[in-house]
Amino acid sequence: MAGFGERARHWRYAELPGVDLLRARYVRKTFVRHTHEHFVIAAIADGVEVFHHRGADQYAGAGALALVNPDTAHTGRAGVPEGWRYGAVYPSPEVVAGIAAETTSLRGTPGFVRPVLDDPYAVALVHQVLRAADEGNALAADTLLRVAVTRLLRENGGALPQRDVRSAGARIAVRARAVLEERMAAPPTLEQLAADLGVGPFALLRAFRGVYGMPPHTWLTDARVRRARQLLDAGAGPASAAVEVGFTDQSHLNRHFTRIVGVPPGSYQRERKNVQDSPGRLLLASEAWQTNRQRSQIRTPTVEAGRTPLSSETPSGSGWPSDCPGSPSG
Repeated sequence: MAGFGERARHWRYAELPGVDLLRARYVRKTFVRHTHEHFVIAAIADGVEVFHHRGADQYAGAGALALVNPDTAHTGRAGVPEGWRYGAVYPSPEVVAGIAAETTSLRGTPGFVRPVLDDPYAVALVHQVLRAADEGNALAADTLLRVAVTRLLRENGGALPQRDVRSAGARIAVRARAVLEERMAAPPTLEQLAADLGVGPFALLRAFRGVYGMPPHTWLTDARVRRARQLLDAGAGPASAAVEVGFTDQSHLNRHFTRIVGVPPGSYQRERKNVQDSPGRLLLASEAWQTNRQRSQIRTPTVEAGRTPLSSETPSGSGWPSDCPGSPSG
């Protein structure tokens, strides 16, 4: 635990390949600047989260979602003394693109326009995805995730801008990143890296921050944690993963891993080690029904005022994409 009363669980559900799941309550927790390969869809249940995103502090309170696109630098901390409690889903870019292509008219690479969206209905949907995953209800988890992502893209979606690497500074930053990725376990100093690229250290620093939103040493720590996650998912122990990515020892990995992922590497691995992701895509709702029909029952969709629907219930109302199988008409 990072502080009194803090708890977190970071896991996967095999029937939702390409999606990470998180439940957490943090009080004194502070996330350092970092990025995610996946989208962040964090549904705030209680309290307030503050996260620095694209040059400004963003505030997400109960009934709101914190939305971060892949490879976008951001931080995270409590905005009130009691901290914040939330549930989050982290769908991969491929998962989001597939849903967008089927249910929206977005063109290009889809993403979120605003980092905070007040939408209690969507918040409830995210928490129902997590509950359905806990209950082993593949049909509900798959369906609710698709409904939630579709709703968010329709309310707050757009085409992500492509990173422009035509300028000399951007090209230098891209080359520097490639060097750091290749030499992750034994990186050069800033001066050595700049000399190898034929620029001055401060010119490189400005260019790198301009493209990636953080200086090279911060980006490297973030990249090491990403690589360590991959190694842990593949079965490597925390100690060997730490050395392979360039941390001095396991305690060094533990410190940075917890500050970025939100849980220690040992807890992270224990929650995920028995999950074998399917190599393909998310199941269609009709396909999930075929594989889950002996375990799932579909009830008449009802959401009473002030009540969060059970995970085995199908959400009704404006959350449904109009072409989603089984969605209410009108």
